[in-house]
Amino acid sequence: MPADTPARMQDASRDEGRQYALPLVIRVDRAAPPARTDALEGAARAVLRFLADPRVTEADGEWAAAARAWEDARIRKVVRRARGAAWERASALPGITVVSGSAEVRVYPPVPVDDWPADLARLQVSGTDFEDPQPPGEPAAWRPVLWLNPELPMTAGKAMAQAGHGVQLAWWRLSPRTRSEWRDLDFDLAVRVAGKAQWAELLASGLPVVTDGGFTEVAPGSATVVADHPALRAALGSLR
Repeated sequence: MPADTPARMQDASRDEGRQYALPLVIRVDRAAPPARTDALEGAARAVLRFLADPRVTEADGEWAAAARAWEDARIRKVVRRARGAAWERASALPGITVVSGSAEVRVYPPVPVDDWPADLARLQVSGTDFEDPQPPGEPAAWRPVLWLNPELPMTAGKAMAQAGHGVQLAWWRLSPRTRSEWRDLDFDLAVRVAGKAQWAELLASGLPVVTDGGFTEVAPGSATVVADHPALRAALGSLR
């Protein structure tokens, strides 16, 4: 997979070709919506499951061509919600479902932004602003963590997409061995909001930083997520 940087992600030349997006659909039952942190962690793990799937990684994999076309442009991700019969229809399409606590997220192979499958296109983008019933605990030192910008409010749907970007940048920088070890742990990770002082340190650390394209909710170039994986931190020198 290609290496990426914030500058490359903001390169306007990446908008010249046909644009693709990675669809993510979260199940939102009216009576029992998912917790926000579960939704964000589920989205991140779904992206990793997709990136590691043989249908993507093998040269002749059935999703490989779509994945390459998507990665050659901006790595857009779009989160939609579904319940009931709409969720059942979405679940029947080729994809991967991840359960993370109270959240159920399904990821699909990339599609052109102007040509979504009908059963996904009719799903709503809005209505994905969930809450945590209680604040999530401090993550263990050995867990990969996606740190969110503490001064940049985002809906859960937006933050899910940004968490997906973060793990993708981390994945591209990891060695094959570390990727395999992470896969064996079912891509265990945490998503947390950074403290203000911690955020400044993270931005200066050399860890992967997601800078938003500015298509929705936040200004272009805003730093939204820092991907903190122990293997990447070890390579850079520990800040802890």
